[in-house]
Amino acid sequence: MQKTSWAIDPSHSEVTFRVKHLMISSVTGKFGTFSGTAQTEGDDFSTATASFTAQVGSIHTNDAQRDGHLKSADFFDAEKHPEITFRLNKVSAAGGASEYNLEGELSIRGVTKNVKLHAEFGGIGKDPWGNTKAGISVTGTINRDDFGLTWNAALETGGVLVSQEVKINCEIQLLKEK
Repeated sequence: MQKTSWAIDPSHSEVTFRVKHLMISSVTGKFGTFSGTAQTEGDDFSTATASFTAQVGSIHTNDAQRDGHLKSADFFDAEKHPEITFRLNKVSAAGGASEYNLEGELSIRGVTKNVKLHAEFGGIGKDPWGNTKAGISVTGTINRDDFGLTWNAALETGGVLVSQEVKINCEIQLLKEK
């Protein structure tokens, strides 16, 4: 079967994360600069191979001071590790006909770990200009300590300032390359 190449359409995609703060509410952040590609057999995303890169310097949490702290050596160390990468190694069927389990290598701050994510395939359609697009929602949870993002502060009431658990949510629209 013929290989099909796809590229992330960044103007119709978003890469966000959520982390508990003070153990009572969540803070949402996003990466503004990212790219990725996928290859499929025809239009069959169950056969996909893919890679993704986010620029750490583009992190945004609606608080410039926090963004600066996240870019520092306490967290992502953007100067030494400017990119977060993901390489998809395996796609397998999940619950529904359009749901998949994704397994791949996530690299953050120079540490690479195998992670499992969940994907929901939204379908394929054409935009008004004749471009073929595909939509995929990717979610998952990682432990930030696994990647060396261990900075924290103890709270007087018990617990910590920032949870170890990070929830990932990506809404991806891919453009079929001609």
